[in-house]
Amino acid sequence: MKRVKVKICGIRTLEEAEAAISAGAHALGFNFWPRSARYVEPLAVQEFIKRLSPLISTVGVFVDEDANRIMSIASQLGLQAIQLHGDESPEFCELLKSIKTIKAFRVSEDFDLSVINKYHVDMALLDSNVNGRYGGTGQRFDWRIAVEAKKLSPIILAGGLTLENVGDAIKQVQPNAIDVCSGVEAEPGRKDLDKIQAFMNIVNQTNSLLAEDHDFSGQESFI
Repeated sequence: MKRVKVKICGIRTLEEAEAAISAGAHALGFNFWPRSARYVEPLAVQEFIKRLSPLISTVGVFVDEDANRIMSIASQLGLQAIQLHGDESPEFCELLKSIKTIKAFRVSEDFDLSVINKYHVDMALLDSNVNGRYGGTGQRFDWRIAVEAKKLSPIILAGGLTLENVGDAIKQVQPNAIDVCSGVEAEPGRKDLDKIQAFMNIVNQTNSLLAEDHDFSGQESFI
């Protein structure tokens, strides 16, 4: 058992990034899908990413993007990892194996867990399956599926995590990490800095409770 890490996704400004880091987040997600309300220009991120703590992991989020463009942006910004949140195939992911990769899976009641085994990636992110949406839905899925998925891959739990349920999510699933976006927003595309701090307070409290029964030794990276 390791301490559950936190990735705050949909970061769009330096102020949001610094607030997330100050609150104790382990990773920041930058959404490079132009159709998202959280979209941010790679050049805009480049302006402030170099000013962030070197201890924070930076993750670029892409949806059905060209492989060469993904690698170009990752190299330009010095990203630690990429997150593929579209309908990318296992073969496509193989093209990107030179960088740490998170593959997102949209989970419904009839989700076939065996699909995860087809992808040779570093982590699997489980998100809610909402038709036509690629993340940031604010809706949760049945966490029992996530518990089973842990047997196949290190997982990041996403989908509808909020101040009200994140503590229970960590206790029930005990994932490697959690990913929050809409749950700490004032509105789509704009983070609520107070919510970020409150969310991280709950995560830290829950991790502390679990630490009473587990050894959280070592300082592992996010991915």
